[in-house]
Order: sequence, then structure tokens, then C-alpha cells
Amino acid sequence: MREGKRLLSPSQVAQTAGVAISTLHFYEREGLITAERNAGNQRRYRSDVLRRVAVIRIAQQVGIPLKDIAERLAQLPTDRAPNAREWAQLSGQWRTQLDSRIESLLLLRDSLSACIDCGCLSLKECPLRQPQGG
Repeated sequence: MREGKRLLSPSQVAQTAGVAISTLHFYEREGLITAERNAGNQRRYRSDVLRRVAVIRIAQQVGIPLKDIAERLAQLPTDRAPNAREWAQLSGQWRTQLDSRIESLLLLRDSLSACIDCGCLSLKECPLRQPQGG
């Protein structure tokens, strides 16, 4: 059977993806993933949902808001697994945002090192509390 066509139960997806079943239901309510219903009205997920769950989890770990994740995932096809080009396009859309966040984190890291011996005790003048350039 082609990838994406095999149907999995919520417990199978949760176990494979390393998330709770309640997380899958939450993702579904938020429109991040979709489920089909079988004859007994039980949820069944296509196996390609595992990639979506992985992308959601990774994006959340790097601080991308769920709203942004949902907007990006909405651009992917829902009737089949996205191809490499489509995944690359999605990741490219986050690249600028992630590069900016990395730059901010590096600046914070370097400022914290200098802050140890600073002793200024001034929130008003602290370089960590003031935007760059004043």
C-alpha cells in the first residue's frame, strides 16, 4: 500500500509519533491534521500524518507559534503526502524567521556572559533590557 494510504488508529499514531492521543485530538481541533472516520465512527489517520506531527513538534520546539504552523501546513496538499519540493518550500518560509531568532539568541547568550561581571544592577541601563541602539 502506498505511504499515506494506510490508516492508523490514534493509539498507533500517538505511539509512533511520541505524543499523547489528546495531542492528536488537539492538533485535529486546531486544523493541523485531519482524521477519517471508519464504519464504527472511530478516528483513523493516514500514515502521512506522522510527518505532519513531526513537523509540528519540531516547529513548536524552536518556538514557532501554533498559528504560524497551521498557516504553513494549510498550504500543503491534504489528499496526499507532500513531496520534497513542497516540504522544502514550507521550511524555506520559516528560514528567515528562524535566522532572526538565532541571531537574537546569540546576542542574548553573549550579553549574558558579559553581564556576570557587570554589577550595574540597573534595569534602566542594562543592555539586556534595552533594544540595540538605545
